[in-house]
Amino acid sequence: QVQLVESGGGLVQAGGSLRLSCAASGRTFRSYAMGWFRQAPGKEREFVAAISWSGSSTFYADSVKGRFTISRDNAKNTVYLQMNSLKPEDTAVYYCNADLLPGNPPRGLGAWGQGSLVTVSS
Repeated sequence: QVQLVESGGGLVQAGGSLRLSCAASGRTFRSYAMGWFRQAPGKEREFVAAISWSGSSTFYADSVKGRFTISRDNAKNTVYLQMNSLKPEDTAVYYCNADLLPGNPPRGLGAWGQGSLVTVSS
């Protein structure tokens, strides 16, 4: 079972940037795809971005395409989410997941970490 710890969230003004990190342990990190998801207050958790095990393929939700970038460092067992041009509607708790069910959008099947809160003020 993989353990995930998200970090890097905070309060930022609209138009600003943040970088989230997800540190994984307990399993061979480089052998599986990773995904970022988010859950806004009163809403269901939704897919944000995914990256293949090698990092050569990425996939984004339409709502973040062109603003967010997912990447990974297999040597550090960490996946990142660079978020630029943030909007108030990006406010949510952001989670990573290491067991993805392929689809459009992908779904997270594995254990969730505690998440990292991102708040974007207008």
